[in-house]
Amino acid sequence: MNIVFDLDGTLIDSAPDIAAAANATLGDIGVAPLPLAEIVSFIGNGASVLMQRVLAARDLDAALHETLYPAFLARYQDAVDLTVLYPGVREMLDHLAREGHALRLCTNKPVAPTRAVLAHFGLDDTFAAVLGGDSLATRKPDPAPLHATIDALGGGETLYVGDSEIDAATAVNAGIRFALFTGGYRKAGIDEIPHAFLFDHHADLADIVKTSARNA
Repeated sequence: MNIVFDLDGTLIDSAPDIAAAANATLGDIGVAPLPLAEIVSFIGNGASVLMQRVLAARDLDAALHETLYPAFLARYQDAVDLTVLYPGVREMLDHLAREGHALRLCTNKPVAPTRAVLAHFGLDDTFAAVLGGDSLATRKPDPAPLHATIDALGGGETLYVGDSEIDAATAVNAGIRFALFTGGYRKAGIDEIPHAFLFDHHADLADIVKTSARNA
């Protein structure tokens, strides 16, 4: 069975690194930093959109994005020092791999920082396919990245695992069952987010995968 994961807010808590990169970029032009919680609310639609929201939050000219986004991205490329795996993630991934499931990654995070964080945690070889927010012309919630991630290795029955409204919409748009991790960066209530499965600790995902496979 294919299991495709989102990254930020699903497998890793990367918000402190993202906030540090964004606030350092604001500091380049003498602008005060934004609170971590506010920057967390901007995460999900990709790095470029996040920077647009950062500029808007400080009432800055949107045209600054042209120069500030590359500066942000340069910092973001290798931003791993404050990022952590959620509890149980490594053990869960190892277990699912041993069970013979094909693990894949579909994120709106650009590919370079995605690869950097996977290398940082020694997960370079964990995922058979990795698509980032700049891999295709479209990003989630467009279903194309998720379909491309699955099709990269021949398709098959799939469960998508994510933490947000964007991930849920992507799964709905792709016609794929969705497991919602409740400890990530979602903005809406759980009842407002369509899902087939729900979990708050990654140790619980193995049983969800078994149930999903039985019902495939």
